[in-house]
Order: sequence, then structure tokens, then C-alpha cells
Amino acid sequence: MSSNSMADPRRQNKIFRYKPPSTDTNPTLEDPTPDYMNLLGMIFSMCGLMLKLKWCAWIAVYCSFISFANSRSSEDTKQMMSSFMLSISAVVMSYLQNPQPMSPPW
Repeated sequence: MSSNSMADPRRQNKIFRYKPPSTDTNPTLEDPTPDYMNLLGMIFSMCGLMLKLKWCAWIAVYCSFISFANSRSSEDTKQMMSSFMLSISAVVMSYLQNPQPMSPPW
């Protein structure tokens, strides 16, 4: 079987390169989840640092991971990394001040 003997069934005038829809014309395509998780991570980090609540610090790490996983490559990575480092520092500082295992909040 020779591939040269068969004609190409594709029509050249029907082939168009894919262009992702722009968020300028349709703002509903913008996903706010990374921004919300980034904000929640910073709030929980500050609560973990100031109030010495270990569970707040762990929730901050969790929110930072979600924010990082759902972000696009074009977003600001400095803000994402600062939120992540703040949450890690909240966990480290809460365990440096009290190395006992975390007690349940209830």
C-alpha cells in the first residue's frame, strides 16, 4: 500500500488553526479560583502566624497548593510564591514555638 496512490481527503480550505477564546470579549471564561485561594491562603497564614494556630497554617498551605495548581502560566508568579512561602513559614513558626502535635480544634 502506497500512501502516494491515495488522495488526501482533507480539504485545505476547511483547516483552521485553533485559537483559544479571549477573556477580553467573554469575561466569564476567567477562573477566579486561584485568586480566591491565594487570598484565603494569605489570611490563614496570618492567622497561623499571629494566633499560633497550627490548623490555620496547614489550611494556608492547602490553599496555596490549590492556588498554584489552578493558576495559569501567564499569571504573576511572585505573588503566588510569596503566598506559598508565607504559608510554609506559618507552619514552621507554629511548630518551632510549640513542637507538640496539633490538637483538634473541637
